Amino acid sequence: MPKVLIATEKPFAAEASAKIKAEFDAAKYDYKFLESYTDPSDFHKAVADVEALIIRSDKVTEEVLNAAKKLKIVVRAGAGYDNVDLKSATAHDVVVMNTPGQNSNAVAELAIGMMIYLARGKFNGKSGMEIAGKKLVLFGYGHIARLVARMAQGIGMAVYAYDPYISADIMTKDNVKPLTKVEDIFKTGDYVSLHIPSNSETKKSINWELLSLLPEGATLVNTARKEVIDEDGLLKAFADKKGFRYVSDVAPDNLDKINEEYADRIFCTPKKMGAQTAEANVNAGIAAARQIIGYLEKGDKTFKVN
Repeated sequence: MPKVLIATEKPFAAEASAKIKAEFDAAKYDYKFLESYTDPSDFHKAVADVEALIIRSDKVTEEVLNAAKKLKIVVRAGAGYDNVDLKSATAHDVVVMNTPGQNSNAVAELAIGMMIYLARGKFNGKSGMEIAGKKLVLFGYGHIARLVARMAQGIGMAVYAYDPYISADIMTKDNVKPLTKVEDIFKTGDYVSLHIPSNSETKKSINWELLSLLPEGATLVNTARKEVIDEDGLLKAFADKKGFRYVSDVAPDNLDKINEEYADRIFCTPKKMGAQTAEANVNAGIAAARQIIGYLEKGDKTFKVN
């Protein structure tokens, strides 16, 4: 009987946990939950005897993999997987998967919601602005970005996108105008929404050189990763571009410093909130359980990322 650990520093919602249990009960798997833990050593102990692991934002490091002597598969319940050491997982012969698309609608709605919230002055009782009629540029055109495009078009925004890995024909079919250079993203957008992973190419890539190209009054929207932002460049953008605004579901490390002078032009959620809806929680949890069962029983590697 395969044994599964569901390790979640931020626990799944009760409904999601119940449905994960139902999937493993039906498959006659053994499973255990490690929730709201604060000491990484608790994670190391819990993973020692399991063959499969479900995580959310939890970090699967080389230390975790060394402790997991029987581990065969890790599934990150969500799209991003930079919290897993892929190189070490491969060296330990552990398959790593994500659950693409399961959180996409939740993240897309958050991006639109944050744009409106800051445009309306955080609902401070004063006159704000509308986002209808503005230009939105999507940096990346994956699952989430395509949903953002659809929602923005419904509001009345003109949508552009840049993604060197996606055919321009796909964007054109979606009534999205393709751009051909990174610089054009920042020259064009009244709103620039980031949908890029955090990796060696993208870390600190959103820098002053690019931010300096933004039109007056432009807003940068980040539902991607904190690491893609060059925080020195971000602070300079606030100082040198008087109308620049920033919304993100993950706060920069220098948030307190920014808030000292520019609190009216920045909004960050308290924690990374993109996937924090009941629906996304359930969808990602069920998908993760089913992918584990599919891999262990049929060798299905559809969503393998390493």
